[in-house]
Amino acid sequence: MGKVSKNAKTNRGANQGESKNMVKVIKAVKSPKSGAYTFRERVVHKDKVQDLLSDK
Repeated sequence: MGKVSKNAKTNRGANQGESKNMVKVIKAVKSPKSGAYTFRERVVHKDKVQDLLSDK
């Protein structure tokens, strides 16, 4: 029997639905001490994006 490559396209459809509902949110946050901006990255469900951005 032959080996199956790790990159073989087998059973890729199993996770297809979940990944389309997730988005990456990048938010610029200003430091009160130095005034420099830092970037916060999070992966959230697309329905929760507005909740994440509205938090102070």
